[in-house]
Amino acid sequence: MTNKFTFAILATATLLVAGCRQDMHDAPRYEAYEASASFPDGRASRTAPTGTVARGWLRDDEALYTGKVAGQLVDQFPFAIAHADLQRGQERFNIYCTPCHGKLGDGQGMVVQRGLRQAASYHQDRLREEKAGYFYDVITNGFGAMQGYAEQIPVRDRWLIVAYVRTLQLSQHASVNDVPADRRADLDAAAAASTEKH
Repeated sequence: MTNKFTFAILATATLLVAGCRQDMHDAPRYEAYEASASFPDGRASRTAPTGTVARGWLRDDEALYTGKVAGQLVDQFPFAIAHADLQRGQERFNIYCTPCHGKLGDGQGMVVQRGLRQAASYHQDRLREEKAGYFYDVITNGFGAMQGYAEQIPVRDRWLIVAYVRTLQLSQHASVNDVPADRRADLDAAAAASTEKH
């Protein structure tokens, strides 16, 4: 009899303790737009103080985040570009840009081969003379039929794509004068070897 009585007390205590449990997900708090007697205006949702910026959203470098300074497009990159950066820019370009613009940036991507409208060629005079900030702005916000890629491509990667676009433009419009004087002998040797093979 004592065992049954002890078991009944333990079972009842267990049920009572389980019923009193308050998990963290059920903590006392106000839901969005809920009324509150704690504030004179009766709202639980408070307006953020002036100047508050959400974590990760501080945009203190205007050139970096917009490609502009005081509303004017920038022509300088907001950080130094190294060889590894160009490689990442090429990788990102191949992922996001080649379907429309093609591997050479000539506007002959796969979508054109499938019958859609041709994208702009980066090698036309107008785009070769554009500032770097222009390309950044177009990648970010889109232009014409092109969507903006701000959601898919992080800020730094957008700039690296712009650097790679500049590399493509230079590759199609470079002259011997663009080759450093100490490297021209290598260029001449490569041209002579190519001529000998043919």
